[in-house]
Amino acid sequence: MLIARVIGTAISTIKDPKIKGSKLLILKQTDPKGNELGQPFVAVDLVDAGEGELVLTGHGSSARQTNITKDCPVDAVIMAVIDHLNVDGQVVFRKE
Repeated sequence: MLIARVIGTAISTIKDPKIKGSKLLILKQTDPKGNELGQPFVAVDLVDAGEGELVLTGHGSSARQTNITKDCPVDAVIMAVIDHLNVDGQVVFRKE
């Protein structure tokens, strides 16, 4: 699982029938404090996340273990919106 921030949306009118109707969001991995790292990636949104939110993502075969994405051609899913993160006894992120 990785922490990421939603930075945009991906609109696709032509896609595999197994992911038809799925919302696709563009994410960028972050550290626990919300500082962005690495390259953007696209994930199927399972929890109705919104732009700017910090989310928890699953990747690879784990992304295909949900009821919605089972046996679907996906490599990343958003499975939770993060309310706050506590690291070493310190709150390092709190959703506003």
